[in-house]
This record gives sequence, C-alpha cells and structure tokens, in this order.
Amino acid sequence: MHGYVLKPANYTEGKKYPVAFLIHGGPQGSFGDFWSYRWNPQTYAGQGYAVVMIDFHGSTGYGQAFTDAINQHWGDRPLEDLQKGLAFALENYPYLDGGRVAALGASYGGYMVNWIAGNWSEPFSCLVSHCGIFDTRMMGYATEELWFTNWENGTDVFTRPAEYYIFNPMLHAKDWRVPMLVVHGDKDFRVPLEQGIGSFTACQARGIESKYLRFPDENHWVLKPQNSMQWHTVVFEWLEKHLK
Repeated sequence: MHGYVLKPANYTEGKKYPVAFLIHGGPQGSFGDFWSYRWNPQTYAGQGYAVVMIDFHGSTGYGQAFTDAINQHWGDRPLEDLQKGLAFALENYPYLDGGRVAALGASYGGYMVNWIAGNWSEPFSCLVSHCGIFDTRMMGYATEELWFTNWENGTDVFTRPAEYYIFNPMLHAKDWRVPMLVVHGDKDFRVPLEQGIGSFTACQARGIESKYLRFPDENHWVLKPQNSMQWHTVVFEWLEKHLK
C-alpha cells in the first residue's frame, strides 16, 4: 500500500499534532501531486494538522487489477487498507497524535466516512462526510450515473437488490456514535440530496452531535469561491472544536 504523511505548517520537532485523515473519492482515484481548492491537504497543514492519506484498493496508478479490486468490495478491502495505513502512520511518525484524529471524505470518501461511522469508530474524534452515500440501495435507484452503481455492485438494484445491502452504511447507523459534519449540495444528482439528509437524520435520531451544511446552488462539487470559503470555514471550525 502507498500513502502520504504531510507535516503541519510551522512544524516543531517533539510536538504532537492532531491528524486529518483524508479519504479520496472515485473510488477510482488517487492522491497525487496536484493542487485544488477542494480537498487540498495543504489547507489542513496550514491550519496546524498533520495529514495522512492512503491509496486503498480501487485507487488508480497501481495497475488495472488493483483498481478493479474494489468492485463488489466497497466496504472490506479499502477499509482494511485504511486501517492498516493509519496504524502504520501512527506507529512510525511520532508527531501524529493518535488520540486526536478526524476522518474526512467526499463522494466515495463520504461513503467510507459513513461506513467507518458504523464499523471503525474507535480512533476518531469527529467525522466529515461530504456528498457521501448513506443508503447504497437508494443510491442505485436515484443516481444519474446508473452504470456506475451497476458496475460497482456487479448488478442493477432491480435484478439483485440484496447485493446493494452487503456494504450499506444505513444498516450500521444503529452503531454510529462519533460526531459528524454532513455536507451536501441540492443540485447533486451523482449522489442525490436524500443521501446527505439521511446521514444527518441518522445522527440526529441517535442523539449524536452533528451539523448539516447545505449548499442550495452547488452540485457534487463546491465550485463557487464564496461557497468554498464557507465550506472551509465550517469544516475547520468543526475540526477545531473536536481536535484542538
């Protein structure tokens, strides 16, 4: 497995830093040497966080077989990779504070945050789920990218709906307990709006500290500069509250 660890700005030897554990989307994507307004690890480093990023099964750049290995395995192989990757980082980089870790992700990364909430909550102080899938079965009915859910689940939801329940975060919401910030855009047709509302409602129903950031004029991305400022302000306030 490959991953990255990024030191915070103004790093001081011997000091421990809270960790932003970023999970990429796609899931056929990768962390690479690029710059963006959104999910830029340097923004977290600039706020005083150490950043850990793991390229799990499904990531691109390691051969087609590695990329295809996530098909019908959304919740097991990548989760194991993320668990082992974070454990390795915490063990080998002493400036990472294992008692102050947040998991953040969008799209598939948001799905994984929702999956983590019910299957791997122990190390995390808070979570950020942006445009994440909450109910994989409803996703199969509602997304505008139907070929994607068919490909990832090995079938369509009408023929074999049971396949859509195997790694469904909704079925594990009864075990959620970590504070979660949920972000969604009203015009997101890739991961439709009800997915974000479902995540937030699950938190509220469970009595979990949670917050919902809604962008009426954004889709699957946050593209407008002022909205990006709002996004970063709210996310960093959430991390500040729970990690610092």
